[in-house]
Amino acid sequence: MTLKLPGEPDFTRRRLLLQAVAASFASAAISYPACALAQGFAPARPVRLIIPQPPGGAADRLARLIADRLGARWKQPVVLDNKPGGGVVVGTLATVRSVPDGLTLALLGSSLSINAVQRKDLPYNTFKDLTPLVRVGYYTVALFAAASFPANDVKGLIALEKANPGKLSYGSNGIGTSAQLAGEMLNHMTGVEIQHVPYNGAAKMYTDMVGGQIPLGFSVASSAESFVKAGQLKILGVTSRQRSPLYPTWPAIAETLPGYEAVNWAGFVAPAGLPADLVTRISDDILAVLQAPDMAKAIAAMGIELAPQGPTEFETFIRDEVTRFSAVTKPLGSRMQ
Repeated sequence: MTLKLPGEPDFTRRRLLLQAVAASFASAAISYPACALAQGFAPARPVRLIIPQPPGGAADRLARLIADRLGARWKQPVVLDNKPGGGVVVGTLATVRSVPDGLTLALLGSSLSINAVQRKDLPYNTFKDLTPLVRVGYYTVALFAAASFPANDVKGLIALEKANPGKLSYGSNGIGTSAQLAGEMLNHMTGVEIQHVPYNGAAKMYTDMVGGQIPLGFSVASSAESFVKAGQLKILGVTSRQRSPLYPTWPAIAETLPGYEAVNWAGFVAPAGLPADLVTRISDDILAVLQAPDMAKAIAAMGIELAPQGPTEFETFIRDEVTRFSAVTKPLGSRMQ
């Protein structure tokens, strides 16, 4: 049986949605002067792209997709170097310690901001030791509830928790993840106390939600889609500032809580000290690759909302995110350890 939420398009129309995403991105794409292609980055040897996660995961698949296109553009291979460990610290530190010549880049994510807030033992300075280049976009993360959950939206959830303080809990894919931050930000902005239950990945969380062991969970939307289609889970809201073009009928939590945002982003960075001309040329090349309509479709198929930003915007975004996360995590003490 295919669940169709009120006002929601059938999931079989995903292909049409992906086409709409591509068209939407193309209409708002950054315009590049003709000289940008002629003055692009021209590496003399292969470029290393550090991924602080193991092979085979979502970040790895995204990196391979973009690396192939960059390699074709640069006439040099872009070789992935997976360096998992330490909550992405191992890969980030390897990036920091690399020569700032454009031949070592990294694809990092929201853990960069989270670590900057939570950890006092980082062997690098997030803002002094890295150069933001391009934000690619972010995975659509949503707050899901069991189908039998009494509330059908965030407003109803808040009212339910205030009527039954301390009785509700939400799951995430682990301590210190963007999913946990999404829940803690919801608590912080509403004054409720929904308890966090960390899981080692989302699969067991979904099973427990369907089985009635836990009522709520934050997770990447695409990974929970089969449970929604089966009528076992429902969506209360997405965590991005606006509705996702991949799921346009799903409300954004920010529609109820203005200013709410906790996204699981992905973006390119380089070591600090990268010359300004290389920052411009490399970021322009990455943005040009992302601009291709077929790339927008491919990224959307991974459940990622394409939301590119250049170096200045991307750095501002990271700084703003760290500021927002600091306001959430400081009162929590050991809960975020």
